[in-house]
Amino acid sequence: MKKRRVFDETFRKMAVELSHAKGSVQEAARELGIDSSRITKWRQSHKSSSQLASSAAGLSEEQKLIRRLQKELKEAQLERDILKKAVGIFSRGDGKFSDL
Repeated sequence: MKKRRVFDETFRKMAVELSHAKGSVQEAARELGIDSSRITKWRQSHKSSSQLASSAAGLSEEQKLIRRLQKELKEAQLERDILKKAVGIFSRGDGKFSDL
């Protein structure tokens, strides 16, 4: 029997944010090793709390640059957090991953 994977709210939020930062649910799902339909479902349920910024119309070039850099920073921070979590999972010392 296949064991059902359970994801905590922090992971779900991080996955949703990563999918927005990447601009692709499929790319984020592939990176996280989960089914893209899960992220789509999480995005729908988190829609009110994770609204994207309004369109860039009417912004100065500096404001556009700031917005782009903020998006890149957020993506890098999310990737870092995912890697930190992965390192924590794989370094628990349960013996399963000792041949790495």
